[in-house]
Amino acid sequence: MSQSSSLSRRYLLSGAAKAAAIAPFFVRNLISAPPSQKLRLASFGGGGMAWATLNGIATHPNVTLACVAEVDSARLERVKQQYPDAKLYEDGREMIDRERKHLDIACIGTPDHMHAPQAMASMREGLSVYVQKPLTHDIYEARKLTEMARKKRLVSQMGIQRHSSLEYLRAVKLLQDGVIGKIKEVHTWSNKKWGDLDPFPGGNDPVPTTLRWDFWLGNAPERPFLANYYHPGNWRKRIDFGTATFGDMGCHIYDPVFASLKLTAPISVRSEGPAPSEHNWAINAVIHYVFPGTAMTDGSTVNVTWYDGDAQPSPEVQQRAGVNQLPGQGSIFFGTKGNMLLEHIGMPKLLPEKDFASVTMPEIEPPDHYYQFVDAVLGKAKCSTAFDYSGPLTETVLLGPLATRFPKTTLEWDATRMRVRNLPEANRFLRRDYRKGWDVKGL
Repeated sequence: MSQSSSLSRRYLLSGAAKAAAIAPFFVRNLISAPPSQKLRLASFGGGGMAWATLNGIATHPNVTLACVAEVDSARLERVKQQYPDAKLYEDGREMIDRERKHLDIACIGTPDHMHAPQAMASMREGLSVYVQKPLTHDIYEARKLTEMARKKRLVSQMGIQRHSSLEYLRAVKLLQDGVIGKIKEVHTWSNKKWGDLDPFPGGNDPVPTTLRWDFWLGNAPERPFLANYYHPGNWRKRIDFGTATFGDMGCHIYDPVFASLKLTAPISVRSEGPAPSEHNWAINAVIHYVFPGTAMTDGSTVNVTWYDGDAQPSPEVQQRAGVNQLPGQGSIFFGTKGNMLLEHIGMPKLLPEKDFASVTMPEIEPPDHYYQFVDAVLGKAKCSTAFDYSGPLTETVLLGPLATRFPKTTLEWDATRMRVRNLPEANRFLRRDYRKGWDVKGL
């Protein structure tokens, strides 16, 4: 094993060891409260995935939705109907400043570029946080959130709900039980196209009367509003706001790979696909990762390859796996005793089927991913995607979009020092400068 991979493994394992030593978690507003005390929730975002997140948490019997910060009032109708007592804000900074003494937990379901500042601001006030995937927009931010959650002994959870699904739990159990043997290689893919090959259109459209555009931009550089280009959905394609298909789906699809093989930080990452433009991510990515081997893998390293858009595993890979037709999203695990096809989202399929006809799928009771977070804050459970797990996972995933900026170049990753060792110019993309007025201490 190389020195850099040893350092990467040591960094991640030391973080896990520190996290294990921290108990119990600190819940500031419940120290002297009766057992019936409800956790008071603040939500950053009120529509789209933010609605699913806040509603998933607030329906827990021990939670009250206290306040919501939403920059587009047109997206608040369901919040108003179901939670009429929740206070509404346009600016998340004002919400935290005014309500911080009356809150216990926060959830973040805004566009990727605002995850880190909103989570950090909440954690600095002692709030446990649930953050939708990807945890952050930048690798530096993921590292800092992980460190802050550990330092303050806060409960944390990343919103990769499928981590708690029966499909993924079964797949991880089968792989860790060695049903297909030691893993030799993995191929993962998504047919989504969160990128844009068209030139930047320019222009300046009227801002909808319901939208606070400056608040939506947040820490990103100021620019004119363009209708249907950023808000509400296409921001994932834009470099300053989203993290491409890989950032969107990689945290989901890499999750069972990361969990089952007990992966640490990669040794290297290389993109064979197109580069992004100044404004937009590309599509049709092919990204090769090399990880240090683990007790679950065959050899001193293991290769994991990502494809998106129209790119997908080759016919040769499919033939070797024994797969006639690929699902739109998923993974293929090649083992020393057989293979596994894991559709996102579907039950694992062991291949060749005739060799595994007698295998019984493990019986597992899947938890509610949202409720697990609440129960962990109450000391009744443990989060399965706490930042000590999801922070390194996010860092790994975000190396993919970074690698696309330097096509056909192998980037050697030093996780301990958080830097690309062989290409210094790549390191400037690990962290952004925030727009004046939007900086948060700790980032």
